[in-house]
Amino acid sequence: MENKTIDESRQGEVLDLAIEVNKGGKKLFLESYGCAMNFSDSEIVASILKDQGYTTTTDMNEADVIFVNTCAIRDNAEQRVRQRLNDYRKAKRAKPEMVIGVLGCMAERLKAKFLEEEKLVDIVVGPDAYRDLPNLLDSAQDGRKAVNVILSKEETYADISPVRLQSNGITAFISITRGCDNMCAFCVVPFTRGRERSREPQTIVKEATELFEQGYREVTLLGQNVDSYLWTGGGLKKENPTADELKDATTFAQLLEKVALVNPDLRVRFSTSHPKDMTDDVLHTMAQYENICNYVHLPVQSGSSRLLEMMNRGYTREWYIDRISAIKRIIPDCGISTDTISGFCSETDEDHAETLSLMELVKYDFSYMFAYSERPKTLAERKFKDDVPEEVKKRRLQEIVDMQQKHSAIRTKDGVGKVHRVLIEGISKKSKEQYFGRNSQNTTVVFPKGNFKPGDYANVLATSCTTATLIGEAV
Repeated sequence: MENKTIDESRQGEVLDLAIEVNKGGKKLFLESYGCAMNFSDSEIVASILKDQGYTTTTDMNEADVIFVNTCAIRDNAEQRVRQRLNDYRKAKRAKPEMVIGVLGCMAERLKAKFLEEEKLVDIVVGPDAYRDLPNLLDSAQDGRKAVNVILSKEETYADISPVRLQSNGITAFISITRGCDNMCAFCVVPFTRGRERSREPQTIVKEATELFEQGYREVTLLGQNVDSYLWTGGGLKKENPTADELKDATTFAQLLEKVALVNPDLRVRFSTSHPKDMTDDVLHTMAQYENICNYVHLPVQSGSSRLLEMMNRGYTREWYIDRISAIKRIIPDCGISTDTISGFCSETDEDHAETLSLMELVKYDFSYMFAYSERPKTLAERKFKDDVPEEVKKRRLQEIVDMQQKHSAIRTKDGVGKVHRVLIEGISKKSKEQYFGRNSQNTTVVFPKGNFKPGDYANVLATSCTTATLIGEAV
């Protein structure tokens, strides 16, 4: 298992995004870092600017506008963005009229500092202000400051049809919530993305239906905490909804069912779940519909109840184990992944041992693992001391990685000798004669092309495997 930090998770790497729209317009270079929510937001930005006549390009030197959609969850993510901003400034020296902008969580966190102190960019736009981009571009092109980082209690971009950037035409993201009400001590997201609000279910089902009609065969429902999705007739989640409001509400389990019913050939995934909010209703809905994938990403962060309380995670080790038991009972063949932090404030060897023992108990299919990185304005920064030495964090992280590699190999090998329904996503990187896709449990499967094409489902008998990939033949 590769050691992936959180800013590299779910999508993992930077994408240079290219589309062809309105070839007579100006050119936009758009780059995204971080989680799947950022990539989904970039598709919204591309849609807004497409309506303004922008064509996107993969060559930043020919761009009229450069935007970088940023992640603020770890310091190294911000440092990578700063390095890229220096590259953009070099391009701007050759083309002074070029506009450079920072979007997303890092823009929200640092606000006008980019404009005033560091003079690295011309535009700063938070994740709730993308509709204002046309006005901000006009201001920047006139030489005026252009910043909008106002957080919204209503914005969900529900009416905007995202431009699918660098899409394989098979899989797509659908954002169902924005923001987060969980104040986890280590996390900056509530400060950069604001209060949690849910998107109207009809708009989600409509988007899923349109995607299926366009040939897409898998959607991933996205949110910082999808399990707490609740539509009661208004976006912002009410703390104490009335009985009448709850009677007519749409829960996440009900939303899952609505999307699954779009078409049995449309696969449905979701990310990310929160252990304190995952209900048996969701698991029973997953078990009821074959096209809802048997896969749950359930971040644990630590196996120590003491640290979980300090992290303000809202559950104990015992609660988490109960949720894992429920998943395995209701969906016996479910794939399970997680997020794990090493070296959180005051973590002892005993706390670390509890994380390892929990991993041994669950045997995750894979995990996103990283050492604790203190973030400004978080509860942990205000209340706790980042007192675990870096060398200890790294040693403990390596022990977590080593154990996960062992478990990933075991879980993948369990799939050998079984037939897997695979949605073909494209040609394998290692051989042009093979396709790759994923099974319901999110494991990659490769097999000879035969007469199939991307977007088809194939039943594949796995005959061998690597640590993380099944290899087989269509049957």
